[in-house]
Amino acid sequence: MYDVIVVGGGLIGSYLACKLAGMGYGVVVLEQHEQLEGQVCCTGIISQECISAFDVNKDLILRQVNSARLFSPSGKVIRLRREENQAGIVNRSAFDCAVASQARIKGAEYRLHCLVTDLEVGESGVTVKATFQKEGINLETRVVVIATGFNPKFTERLHLGKIDDFAVSTQAEVEVCEVDEIEVYFGQKIAPGFFGWLVPTSNRRALVGLLTKRNPRFYLERLLLSLLSQGKIVTADVEPVYGGIPLKPLPSTYGDRLLVVGDAAGQVKPTTGGGIYFGLLSAEIAADVLHRGLTNDALSVINLASYERGWKRKLGRELEIDYYARKFYQRLGDQQIDKIFDVIKSHGIEESLSKAEDLSFDWHGRAVLRLMGYRAVSRVLEVMKMPFRPGSS
Repeated sequence: MYDVIVVGGGLIGSYLACKLAGMGYGVVVLEQHEQLEGQVCCTGIISQECISAFDVNKDLILRQVNSARLFSPSGKVIRLRREENQAGIVNRSAFDCAVASQARIKGAEYRLHCLVTDLEVGESGVTVKATFQKEGINLETRVVVIATGFNPKFTERLHLGKIDDFAVSTQAEVEVCEVDEIEVYFGQKIAPGFFGWLVPTSNRRALVGLLTKRNPRFYLERLLLSLLSQGKIVTADVEPVYGGIPLKPLPSTYGDRLLVVGDAAGQVKPTTGGGIYFGLLSAEIAADVLHRGLTNDALSVINLASYERGWKRKLGRELEIDYYARKFYQRLGDQQIDKIFDVIKSHGIEESLSKAEDLSFDWHGRAVLRLMGYRAVSRVLEVMKMPFRPGSS
């Protein structure tokens, strides 16, 4: 009988396993892949706030970031820059492995090539059914944490509801020519309703990717060919990776002897699809709730409800504003996006946003409300008959 089984050996699952194993609990992590190393569909951009809060090893940071250039559909450019570093780009695969290594040092056990097929929750524990190295096994535990990444069919089978709004992320590593700033591209021909990116990492390497609801390979190939024609990348002949990105939280992230964290729970910024920081913050809350539950043998649905209350208190309003901003942006056409770029550049909003010390790399809600609060932007939206009212449907 384990104290905790964590399903999923990615960053968030390993971080939670590390925290709980460090408290003295018997923890096993079940990971369906044969190794933890591998390509992850993630740019690895994390804020200085995240780096400091979770003491991220500097050796994992490929590059520091203090600026970005945003491109409208017609090629207009907004440049946001600050003197101090705002974020770091981490080697995501190495980051995952480093956290898993710490979890093992603390005593967590890992079983790779182990696919969980079902859970049976009883009064005194949970039976986890899995195939381990192609053989069926049953494991017993006091509580289970789902940290599989976005896996809607699995969480739906557990009667936790379904995330019905999501996007697909696709990304490839490329060789670049003299690109030293993050570039973000908007427009229907790039990524309908979303955006594309070019993120320099190190040694003339970069990550090119985008979010979309449909045809990710088609749009990525188009973006790569565009960058190639501009002389920004050396070749468009690359092999992309893909991943699902939830845009809304899971309806329920807890149950009897069960919690869900990270992308599996939809703890992801709907504006950018970034889930590292919010996932780690939620894992911290989960660790505290599980510590109390394991100590007092109080792991029922009533006892674990405090986890959802906790992460929603921390992230709920932010996710709500960000989601509304995402839905609003998806309604804009290319001409409307270009018009907003014009207003931002001609009314000094670009410089104002760059200098605003209260705006955060992670907490986008304040920036969204600030942008929509500018009179010039509001007038444009009124003309477009697209008022921005966070909280409405």
